[in-house]
Amino acid sequence: MEVDTEVASGRDNARDTDHDNGALTVKNARTELVPKHERIKRRRAKEAQREYGRGSRIDTKGIKDKKLRRNLSNLEHKYKSATIRAKDAEVLLENTAGFLEPEHELEKTYKIAQDDIEENIAVETAKKRFEFNLSDKLGPYITEYSRNGRDLLLAGRKGHVAAMDLGETIRDVKWLHSDQFFAVSQKKYVYIYDRQGVELHILKRHQEVSHMEFLPYHYLLATLAMRPPERNDHIMVANLSRWDIRMFREVNSYFTRQPASSLAISDRNLTAVGWGTQTTIWKDLFVKHRDEQEKVQSPYMNWGGEGKRVERVRWCPYEDLLGVSHDEGFSSIIIPGAGEPNFDALEVNPFETIKQRQETEVKSLLNKLQPEMIALDPNFIGNLDLRSESQRKAEKDLDAKPVDIETEIRNKARGKNSALSKYLRKQRKRNVVDEKKLKAEEIWKERQEKRDKQHEEKQANLGPALARFARKE
Repeated sequence: MEVDTEVASGRDNARDTDHDNGALTVKNARTELVPKHERIKRRRAKEAQREYGRGSRIDTKGIKDKKLRRNLSNLEHKYKSATIRAKDAEVLLENTAGFLEPEHELEKTYKIAQDDIEENIAVETAKKRFEFNLSDKLGPYITEYSRNGRDLLLAGRKGHVAAMDLGETIRDVKWLHSDQFFAVSQKKYVYIYDRQGVELHILKRHQEVSHMEFLPYHYLLATLAMRPPERNDHIMVANLSRWDIRMFREVNSYFTRQPASSLAISDRNLTAVGWGTQTTIWKDLFVKHRDEQEKVQSPYMNWGGEGKRVERVRWCPYEDLLGVSHDEGFSSIIIPGAGEPNFDALEVNPFETIKQRQETEVKSLLNKLQPEMIALDPNFIGNLDLRSESQRKAEKDLDAKPVDIETEIRNKARGKNSALSKYLRKQRKRNVVDEKKLKAEEIWKERQEKRDKQHEEKQANLGPALARFARKE
């Protein structure tokens, strides 16, 4: 039995000076006897919950419904078993991630140069550090890695895509579901090419797209058409902020000497920020098991300062490599501890064969998620969809004409004025401020002004003596 003890002092010592037998006062005594194996089991469950847990435990003691209490208890038992199994599976992992560790407090990891790292790492990893000098080509360049980290897509702003020469402006590039297809946002439209550079498709509805992102579990290509604002040094803010989207609030902010041009997060939660001619790598910005997210005081590593303006930074999956594309070409630098050392071959396999790639493509198509599953709120899964079948089809029809909000409100409350008033009150109480609520507010004010005008007319018809008896509709 473990106890904490302390020597009695003060008034007790003064009183028992003549009868001091050297006894110690027991502090925080543990009255229950817990076997050693039970303590190890509890400690393991606590560590598993911290690393792989899904939030705080649901308290089922206060639930009166027996069926609901039993179902929630079973669900909590499944969550607990899953976290313990995930923790136990760590013994099967063959490799571990290694970070740079300073020998003393005065040593800073961000001052270590790439040449020093290359001399002290494995030969195979050192070979992956290289640089493409394309200053005489069609830069500045942007880059994108495939999901398994085996392929690199390089595109110049003036029309150079790897071994292809398109001869027009390129805004963004993106790999699709495999390394056999990629999308290129060119001067006006988005084009789809295969691995040999053959044009397969043109997305004419997506014009002047500046950013693209492919969602592999939905098979969707998300595009963003955004015109860059005019440069004004008086209003451009050089700041990096970290937000918690669960509460929509800022957690911490970091200062950059110039506005950041690109940001990327690695498999092991290292954050790379490209700004000006510099690239800064931050560590421990995302640690989920901490109650309070502390602000990191100094970066993990730095790169740049050689006059190469950074356009984009991208991490190579499952490798300790960071790809930095700039106006003079491309640089692959070594960042220890960035890549995930243990990959799931059923998810993404860096060593897959042609047959495995084809099978993975078929399975991913069968398991494809619907676009309706995209949401910031994860709790909407399992709720009932109360929309009608016609309404769901109308929302999916992208070619349908947009519905007039005012016409929709008036049609839903057609009939008596009391029905319209009830519907308007319901819309005005919504917490979400959107076009429908603003239009409901406008119709409500219009109706109120109409009632006031009718009341004034009634008062005028009754005369000054009977005006106070005029009833307001």
